Amino acid sequence: MTSDNTSVQPPLRLLIVEDQVDLAENLFEFLGEDRYALDFAADGLTALHLLATQSYDVIVLDLMLPGVNGYDICRRIRQDLKCQTPVILMTALSALTDKEKGFDCGADDYLVKPFELRELQLRIEALHRRHSPQRQVLSAGNIRFDPGTLEVELHGRKAVLSGTPARLFELLVRAYPSFLSHEALSDAVWGARHGETEGNSLRTHIYTLRKALQAGVGSGLVKTIHGRGYSLEVPADALPKGNTDTR
Repeated sequence: MTSDNTSVQPPLRLLIVEDQVDLAENLFEFLGEDRYALDFAADGLTALHLLATQSYDVIVLDLMLPGVNGYDICRRIRQDLKCQTPVILMTALSALTDKEKGFDCGADDYLVKPFELRELQLRIEALHRRHSPQRQVLSAGNIRFDPGTLEVELHGRKAVLSGTPARLFELLVRAYPSFLSHEALSDAVWGARHGETEGNSLRTHIYTLRKALQAGVGSGLVKTIHGRGYSLEVPADALPKGNTDTR
């Protein structure tokens, strides 16, 4: 009797942002589900919402999107969401000035249509290899947060977050020891056009976040700055300064 000790790698998570449904379907069919876990957005605002609530390994982003174009979406991914997930821009625009604009917006790669699907796959794999060897682990005092696994650790106790609460916690850890205003948090999660509905939703997500942290690590860790916003509340026995290390 033999045993198979081969480790099974988790699927590579892709977000495909493309308004041409036939092309998106071709990508889904070609890439399949054995190696990849695929999400789809037909417009930029849907993509931003997914990126604020989910974690991906690579983003494939079309430039010519309805409403907000791919350049602006890429810029908001980097500046508003503070997301460093590698981005491949795909477009029929082939001029050097178009490519320069794409890279200036924060893209990691630029693929001109039409292209072979195998070439896109090779570029996806190359970007993933380039960005995956080191995983950034954030810390504030002795609170540790892994954006890759969404795991929080404090004094040996752990909590695994998900969705918008995980995104909010990451923003608060990165901002520590400063606080973040209600507007800044809402902008990062829902974009600059948020309204009263998102403000109420923010409070709900903060409540959910505190509840998950209390259950997992024994402390809510999020402090309300009345009339201003929220900050990370590091336990008194933790180190005073935040830092970032790499694994």
